[in-house]
Amino acid sequence: MEFVVEEGKHLHEQCSTLLLPALSIGNVGQLAVDLMVSSTRAERIGYLDDPHVLPCVGNDAYGLLPQGELALPLEAYDSLPIGLTLLQQRSPVVKGMMVEFAKNLADFAAASGKKHVIVLSSLDFARWRNIDMSSGLQTYYLSSTNTDGTDDYCEGLGWKRLQDYNPTQRGWKYLSTLAEGNATPEENLPFEDELEEEDYYPSLPFAALFSCFKAKGLQVTCLLCYCSEGDNIPEAFHLAEAASKLLGLSPSNFHGNEGGKWLIPYSWRTVYGPPPDIGMF
Repeated sequence: MEFVVEEGKHLHEQCSTLLLPALSIGNVGQLAVDLMVSSTRAERIGYLDDPHVLPCVGNDAYGLLPQGELALPLEAYDSLPIGLTLLQQRSPVVKGMMVEFAKNLADFAAASGKKHVIVLSSLDFARWRNIDMSSGLQTYYLSSTNTDGTDDYCEGLGWKRLQDYNPTQRGWKYLSTLAEGNATPEENLPFEDELEEEDYYPSLPFAALFSCFKAKGLQVTCLLCYCSEGDNIPEAFHLAEAASKLLGLSPSNFHGNEGGKWLIPYSWRTVYGPPPDIGMF
């Protein structure tokens, strides 16, 4: 993985926290990072080039007026006033290369002086076992603070540790072994026809990122919420607000955000298309 700095810009040492998405159902993590980049008015400082990420290109996601800037698969933004680096991922990882990609990201984070990594991701609503609809959307977390994934600060915010996390379970142990470089993906790989229910969560991108950042000695916190495919903007707000709480921030603290409210990214105007014509009802 190569980090390409834009002309006249550089990574700021003061930005010791890294926020990034893990691709999953509904792209909620990516939408939440979009919301954070827009609301903090973070400055794009460069992009990452990794052979395990599929290429893509698009229009500027945040500018109101076209300025000829293109959106790339992996972009880095810095918000110096709040000490935060944001990494946006716009295309998927090549099948079977998620752990290698996670290792490369962990190397980048460690080399650039990051101390804390926050991963935002969604989970399949169909696997939400204890549903309490009266409480609305809930935030779940997974932390490297303790070996069992718990964190007192997260618990104090009213969040619940991902209940299916078990570091002694074979999938999580296998990920940990890969992340620490003690095995190759071909060694002791659980075959697909042998996968059990408990192997689901370790198979997701956030789990690979969690294991690789942890193996690098970085503090890592995954913030998770359950959702279904569809209009997932409410879940994006939910995860962005959770990330802000973890950082001890609110939109009113964001640089350049005079209204103290979330700033909707310009690109969201066409995410789900125009509203339906009421004449059809």
